[in-house]
Amino acid sequence: MQPVDISKGIPYALPSIGEEEIAEVVDTLRSGWITTGPKTQQFEEDIKQYVGVDHAVALNSCTAALHLALLGLGVCRGEEVITTPYTFTATANVIAHVGAKPVFVDVDERTMNIDPDLIVEKITAKTAAILPVHFASVPCDMVPIWELAEDHDLHVIEDAAHAIGNRYLDSPDPEKTMIGSMSDATCYSFYPTKNMTTGEGGALVTPHQELADRAMKLRLHGMSKDAWLRYSDRGSWYYEVDEAGWKYNMSDIQAAIGIHQLRKLDAFNERRKEQGRLYNLALENLKGVITPD
Repeated sequence: MQPVDISKGIPYALPSIGEEEIAEVVDTLRSGWITTGPKTQQFEEDIKQYVGVDHAVALNSCTAALHLALLGLGVCRGEEVITTPYTFTATANVIAHVGAKPVFVDVDERTMNIDPDLIVEKITAKTAAILPVHFASVPCDMVPIWELAEDHDLHVIEDAAHAIGNRYLDSPDPEKTMIGSMSDATCYSFYPTKNMTTGEGGALVTPHQELADRAMKLRLHGMSKDAWLRYSDRGSWYYEVDEAGWKYNMSDIQAAIGIHQLRKLDAFNERRKEQGRLYNLALENLKGVITPD
């Protein structure tokens, strides 16, 4: 990536895009297939292998992923979803979109993540799910959240918009340590400011076949088959519209970027950690400033 002139200020978003991403996008453009198709399928398979989860659905945003996770798990009007007030508006918006009520639980001032010790006070007969947010890539303390969910028969949907590639602090399953490998659903963002990017985009990962199937249908108007399944050499033009859905699909142009971004993700995250360490060192003795963990 070419050096950037920051004499006029620090750029809002400066993703690291290499020649690999550029070549993959050019290959997609020359292929004649630019909407959801083979590159999106490859990207989904790569995410599954990387996270260690059974199903991945590529989407146009993390917001779409959160919305479809709630719908797919049956959260509906009149129910409540416990979440954190310290997040982007999308986290609460999607709860409202399904007709449920967001119930806010305060954060731990050390991590800025939802405080598990306070969640139990907000659980009622209407509670359907807990939606924790891994703020700024710092993993939530998930073990007590999973235990509460099991005790009260609640779904857990992780907002991991900031956290793809990071690991749980303490996983009850040694084989499942990557954020996204344990809960009913986990949602990632690939916006330009995030750990990796597809320009715009997101993904939902889940161990549940039924949720993945419904998300894949709802991401494209509720149609039983997408265009690739209809018009590839193994497809048929026929489809059904099973229910009213949304336009939430990821294009192959976006997925082409994501395929190579995912391969670089570990290095990106290590670089972010190093930059955070440098900021903490520079600011630790500045009066009136408390640096994050």
